Amino acid sequence: MPDHIKFILRHAGVGVLVALGFTGMVLYFNVANIWHLVTHTAEGPIALAVFVVLCSITFGSVQIGLRIMAMGRDDDTDTGHKRAVPMAQLQPIPIRHDDRR
Repeated sequence: MPDHIKFILRHAGVGVLVALGFTGMVLYFNVANIWHLVTHTAEGPIALAVFVVLCSITFGSVQIGLRIMAMGRDDDTDTGHKRAVPMAQLQPIPIRHDDRR
């Protein structure tokens, strides 16, 4: 399997683990009464499954994005200083106006 696919799957798995931890905390602290929904309604397991899947997609995507943006290059020689861009000489534009208000 190519290295970039392994990289994406590994960090997606980390994001899924974070999502499972987040879901467990939401259930434990009963945020928005989710624990009651899951345990006292017939649709509770479906709601839990949807919540876990959507959190996994979100946290997995964030984890992949963070890891990709954190990748650096060795040939990066940019010091962060930008050269000043010459600006055109600004000229005032006369406009007509009435003294009425």
